[in-house]
Amino acid sequence: MTPIITGGVLLLLALSTPSQCAPDRRTPPLPGPRDFRGYANAVRSQAAEFAAAAAASAEATLRIRHGESNRGVAGEEVERPEASAEALRIRHGESSRGFAREEVVEEEEEEVARRRLPQAIIIGVKKGGTRALLEALRLHPDVRAAGAEPHFFDRNYQRGLEWYRSLMPPTLEGQLTMEKTPSYFVTEAAPARISALARDERDSFRGDHNGSGGGGGDGGGAGGGGDMRLVVVVRDPVTRAISDYAQTLSKQQQQQQQPPTAATAGNATRVPSFEALAFRANGSVDPGWSAVRIGLYAQHLARWLLHFPLGRMLFVSGERLVTAPAGELARVQRFLGLRPVIGERHFAFDATKGFPCLQRSGGKRPHCLGKTKGRPHPRIEPEVIQRLRDFYRPHNQEFYRMVGHDFGWD
Repeated sequence: MTPIITGGVLLLLALSTPSQCAPDRRTPPLPGPRDFRGYANAVRSQAAEFAAAAAASAEATLRIRHGESNRGVAGEEVERPEASAEALRIRHGESSRGFAREEVVEEEEEEVARRRLPQAIIIGVKKGGTRALLEALRLHPDVRAAGAEPHFFDRNYQRGLEWYRSLMPPTLEGQLTMEKTPSYFVTEAAPARISALARDERDSFRGDHNGSGGGGGDGGGAGGGGDMRLVVVVRDPVTRAISDYAQTLSKQQQQQQQPPTAATAGNATRVPSFEALAFRANGSVDPGWSAVRIGLYAQHLARWLLHFPLGRMLFVSGERLVTAPAGELARVQRFLGLRPVIGERHFAFDATKGFPCLQRSGGKRPHCLGKTKGRPHPRIEPEVIQRLRDFYRPHNQEFYRMVGHDFGWD
C-alpha cells in the first residue's frame, strides 16, 4: 500500500531526496519502508519548532518597529505584557482578514503631562484670604497651582510667556492650571494683559483645531477675556486695611531681629501709627495709602469690566472662608467647572488661630497655614474704625451694585 502524505510532509520529502540536494544535518535521514511512520512524526515535530521560532521572531520584529523591547527607554528592565499576534497585527492596521481593513485601530499613546498657561487666576485681594482659598483648592485632584506668586502681569511681564509658563506645574489634559497673585486686582495694566493672554490662547486653540489662526478683535469690552476665569477674594475693607498694617508691623519686627548689615545699618525706621498713615493732616482719609486704596473695590472692578464680562469673575467672601469654608468652596468649584470634591470633611476649625485648617484625605492631623496667617491685629481706636467705615460706605454700596451681592460690611 502506498502511504498517504499530507502537504507539509510531502514538501519536505520532495526537497530532501538524495538525488536533488545534500542531506541537511538538521533533517532526519530518509527512512526505509518500514520506518516511514516514525520519520513523518519526527518531521512534524521539527516543523512545529520552526513555526514557533518564526512566530517569536515576527513578534519581536513588530515590537522593534514600534520602538519596543524587553527593556525600557533608559535600558532598565521593565515588565511588559506580551502582546498577542492579533493585537500586534491590529497595531499595524491588519486583522485576521489581512491588510484590507478600512478601519485602523491605532495604539493608544500614554498621555504626558506638560506645562500649560493658567486657565484660572486668583487676582485678589491682598489680605483677603487668597492663600487659604488656594491651599483648599489644592486638595482637588483636578487642580494644579503654581507655588510662589508669579507676579507676571504686574512686575515680570517683560520676561515673556515662556518664562511664565515655566513657573506652572505639569498637568494632564483635563486638569486645571491656576496661579494666584493678589496684587493683579489693583494693577492698572493687569486686566488688558490677562485678557490678551486669554484671547491668544483661545485663538491658538481654534487655529489648531480649525486650521486657521482665528480672529477675535481686540478682546475689549464684555465679550473679551477668552475662557479665562478670575477669582477675587474680598473682605471688609476696614478689617482688610488693619490686617495689611499688621503685616507691615510684623515685617518690621522681623527685620529688627536680623543682624544688621552694611546696607541696613542706620536705616532702621519706626513704622508710623495706623492713624498717621490712614488720615491726612486735615483729618480726611488718605486713599493714597495702599492699605486704604486696595479696599476701593468698585474702582478697581470698573477697569476689569472693560476687558472681562462679569460672568468670568467670581467674588468670594473672605469672611465666609472662615465661618463657612465648605460653602464658599462649593461656589468656587462650580465656577471653575470642577467636580464637587472639597466639602465639610476637609475643614477643621482651629480655635487658637481662629480659622479653619485643612484636613487632607488620609491625614491624621489637620494642616494649618503658617504663623504669618491669623496674626493678631493691633488695637485701633473705635473712632478711627468708624471714620473708615463712613469713608468706605458709598464705595461698598457701589461695589454691591456692580456684582449684584451685598457682602454686609456696613
